Formats: sequence, C-alpha cells, structure tokens
Amino acid sequence: MFTGEYRHSVDEKGRVAVPIRFRADLAGGAMVSKWIDGCLAIFPRDAWDQLASKASNLLVTDASARTFQRFLYGNAFEVELDRQGRLVVPASLREYSGLTGDAAVVVGSFDHLELWSPDRWRAYSAGMDVPEVLAQHLQGLGI
Repeated sequence: MFTGEYRHSVDEKGRVAVPIRFRADLAGGAMVSKWIDGCLAIFPRDAWDQLASKASNLLVTDASARTFQRFLYGNAFEVELDRQGRLVVPASLREYSGLTGDAAVVVGSFDHLELWSPDRWRAYSAGMDVPEVLAQHLQGLGI
C-alpha cells in the first residue's frame, strides 16, 4: 500500500527518485500516466494490469468509456527504476503535470503513487485542510 507524502527533486533529464520504501514495489516495472486532477500516476505493473483489465472490459459503444480508455492508454509510458531508484518522466507528462521546475511531490494513493508539481499539490491539498470542504467531499461515500 502506498501512503505518505514525499518531496523529491527532478533533474535536468526528467528523473525523479522514488521513495526508498516503494522501490521494491516498482522493481518489476511500472507505468506512468496522466492522471486525474492534473497530476501523474505511477502504477506498479500488477496494479496497472488490473486497471487496464477493468478499462478493457468497458463497452466501446459508451463514449465515456472510450474517452477514459484513450486518456489511460494514450498517455501511459512504461518505465523502469535505474540503479539509484529514479525513473524518467517523459517530457510530455512533465509538461502536462506542471513539473517544469526541479521539485516534485510524491503522494501515496493506495495502489499507486501520484506525482505532483509542488504548486499544484499545495493548492489541491489546501482544500483537504479545511474541515467543511473535506466533509463535503466525503458526503455520499459511505465513510
């Protein structure tokens, strides 16, 4: 399970270090893709395969399903960790996610990691710090 928030650097080649505690989970390969809310998702290969299986079972006659499949598959890249535990984030994904500087925030999200630009994460997470806003998001989730 991926949890926590970590600050890491992005070097001039677009490499981001994966937190040490998660490297073994990604050692078998990973997929990085555009994700919801303007961040990137890093899925271990097995979690990606589960998501891809669900997406492939969606009806092709459903426009929303086709949009999701195109979003998911058309923006995904296979990545591997180097010896120093870094992965290369393709330039198109760095641009999409706002990772234009030399820093990134890695956020655990159960079965995957999210990669955020510090500015976007700060703005997004500020809403989670307001009890009333958080309560509104939780309504109807059965929690």
